[in-house]
Amino acid sequence: MSAPSDAAASAQPAPAAAAAAAAATASSGLTFKLHPLVIVNVSDHYTRVKAQAAFSAEPASAGKAQASCSAEAPSEPAVPPRVFGCVIGVQRGRTVEIFNSFELVIDPVTGTLERAFLEKKLELYKKVFPDFYVLGWYSTGSDVQDTDMLIHKALMDINESPVYLLLNPAINHSQKDLPVTIYESELHVIDGGPQLIFVRSNYTIETVEAERISVDHVAHLKPSDGSSAATQLAAHLTGIHSAIKMLNSRVRVIQQYLGSMQKGDIPLDNSLLRQVSSLVRRLPAMESEKFQDDFLTEYNDTLLMTYLAMFTNCSSTMNELVEKFNTTYERTTARRGGRGAFM
Repeated sequence: MSAPSDAAASAQPAPAAAAAAAAATASSGLTFKLHPLVIVNVSDHYTRVKAQAAFSAEPASAGKAQASCSAEAPSEPAVPPRVFGCVIGVQRGRTVEIFNSFELVIDPVTGTLERAFLEKKLELYKKVFPDFYVLGWYSTGSDVQDTDMLIHKALMDINESPVYLLLNPAINHSQKDLPVTIYESELHVIDGGPQLIFVRSNYTIETVEAERISVDHVAHLKPSDGSSAATQLAAHLTGIHSAIKMLNSRVRVIQQYLGSMQKGDIPLDNSLLRQVSSLVRRLPAMESEKFQDDFLTEYNDTLLMTYLAMFTNCSSTMNELVEKFNTTYERTTARRGGRGAFM
């Protein structure tokens, strides 16, 4: 989707406008509530795009290294990619609550939104979340860019006053607050003329029970040594498997020794038998009713999580199948409709 020419001409903010946007605070009086799912979605979107860009850049850099064996000046660091998407939620009076988000496609040449993709996404989300509306859009970066106002104005036909959520992906260990900023657009008089600029807005984090559980689970799986969470979980499960395997092998050794002693192949050792008897007498304590209840609860929870993962995979596969079927059916219906209209 391309923005009107007059909007494009006025979208490039002057340095004074950029300074005003960085210092000004919104005066609309709206209260913004941001859910953690939005932050997780934006962060995941940026991480995937960055990983894909790094993967696609590796073959090109390898080809250049093979083509030139002489020493060259170090190449400039790659510019981190920017990602774009829509934020959706509800507005009740003066309270705006941002619940979720989805990705957008930007034309790399013109820098404008693809309207067909946006409308398709809105149609799908309306079927699942009929009460949610497009509240604005999101992007990544350390600060507002000059071209951001073009995208902002392009969404004004959907929401006349969209919000702009900016996530700064740069890691700053000294920063205590979330690297998330919410901007509103206001019309200010700059250099004797009216101009639309971004102004900061305050927000609070709002969570529901499911989000609190998910965030807590992700926080516990956060890697501390640079390795991925999946690697740490695999290492933990491998350690448990090794311990159980070692315990099983030692129990088998004791069982075989007692069997040989019973057959007379090995002479009796009363001291060893007393130790085995003492070990065996500890086992009935594990057959208590409390142990059985705790064990069955843990076992059922594990099975439930396994079934839930299977259902999630099946739902994802079914969703992809339905989308492909709908795409094919729409094309077939359009062709049939054309012939019917002609007849």
